[in-house]
Amino acid sequence: MGWLWAIIVGFVLGLLAKAIIPGKQHSPLWLTTIFGILGAIVGNAVARAFGVEATPGIDWMRHLFQLVAAIIIVALGDMAYMATLGRHKYGERA
Repeated sequence: MGWLWAIIVGFVLGLLAKAIIPGKQHSPLWLTTIFGILGAIVGNAVARAFGVEATPGIDWMRHLFQLVAAIIIVALGDMAYMATLGRHKYGERA
């Protein structure tokens, strides 16, 4: 069940990150989900480093760290995608 939640959270975080980043992102949905999962993992690690690991109620700060990490990872990942595979797919030349 943990993997299912990781995929769901990664999907939601990836879509939120894509919605926040200005401009069009070309990475496919499956890659955006992986970027979102990575953002959740990195955000949890950063939150733990800042001492926001477990709080009573909803962990808003942890979720904020996850979202910021997902935004950074989706933006960097989309740039890497376009630099490698996307250029050929969308017919752009270097």
